[in-house]
Amino acid sequence: MRVLIAAGGTAGHINPALAIAGYIKEHQADATIAFAGRKEGMEYGLVTKQGYPFYHIEVQGIQRSLTPHNIVRNFKALWYLSSAGAKSRKILRDFKPDLVIGTGGYVSGPILLTAAKAGIRTAIHEQNAFPGVTNKILAKQVDLVFAAMPDAVEKLGVPHKTIVTGNPVRSEIVTQSREEARRTLGIDENKIVLLSFGGSLGARRINEVVADLAAWHLEKRDFVHIHATGSYGVELFANLCAERHILDKPNLRTNEYIGDMARCLAASDLVISRSGAITVSELAAAGRASILIPSPNVAENHQYYNALELANAGAAVLIEEKDLTSQKLIETVDRLTREPSVLRNMGVAAKACAHLNSLDKIYVYLTRLMRGELDDAQRPGDEPRRSEPQE
Repeated sequence: MRVLIAAGGTAGHINPALAIAGYIKEHQADATIAFAGRKEGMEYGLVTKQGYPFYHIEVQGIQRSLTPHNIVRNFKALWYLSSAGAKSRKILRDFKPDLVIGTGGYVSGPILLTAAKAGIRTAIHEQNAFPGVTNKILAKQVDLVFAAMPDAVEKLGVPHKTIVTGNPVRSEIVTQSREEARRTLGIDENKIVLLSFGGSLGARRINEVVADLAAWHLEKRDFVHIHATGSYGVELFANLCAERHILDKPNLRTNEYIGDMARCLAASDLVISRSGAITVSELAAAGRASILIPSPNVAENHQYYNALELANAGAAVLIEEKDLTSQKLIETVDRLTREPSVLRNMGVAAKACAHLNSLDKIYVYLTRLMRGELDDAQRPGDEPRRSEPQE
């Protein structure tokens, strides 16, 4: 079987795509899988690092705020859009997929639409309760729709072909052991490890308060702290650390992006992060306590509702950005780390929220789609009997 996966924009779209690809290969070793995305986007580095062939297609969204910078971007976006159909057709001719899967981002639009029109079997996955624009458009055209959350089914508008699966989480998130992760990272077993990040691009406010948190614990507590600044926060965080005289401290490890999230999650005791859908799913799958700071700049405030799932279960502390101060974050970290049982109990509560069969469910339905076993009577929530992998 030949599978083309289109994903781009953020790690929240790309990591589910990599998880699906890995699971297909695990069950069908002879499957040939390739990706399509922007060469200048995050997807290129993440995908090629995993060894998959990569087809380049340039697609950008239209910016609603008409600043001089955005007007230039919109002209580029229109230019890319005018050639996206021809580029998509060439990719499909060259790779000849039996199945095309989209996991979000503007780049998945032209690829999936072109594949659907060509009669190639197609499927998409929506990670959030509030679907993105691209997936709303694609849902009506593709053969099969996967939704992470029940709330998305109605919004996608095609309940007869939408299956609720949860979010796919890479197998290494579940299987990576704490002991092996700490040994690989060179971290003492008895130290408390903090892991913090604000998304692939970075979040200014999180970088600011984390710098103050780091200055506090480097003086007051014996933590190891791994922090990802995001691409827009590299210089900012370095400057903040220099102002606080904490640059190059061995217990503060700073990266632009965490490429080995499974290992870092396994090694950590407490995670401080945004609450994107995939982040929340990975925290649950790894069984990690967290402090969640939803982004206020997302559609329908969906990160707040993502965070509520873990907060209501006792697995996370939710702090809205409007209430976030350095002092509040420091006090929360101090309180949660004073008694080891607190973090352990939060981790157990997080694990109870995990949807660990998501990849299995997606794979079973994809297998049924390829065998022609699905029909319009299929409803979300129907539990298929586990099929054997295709030969």
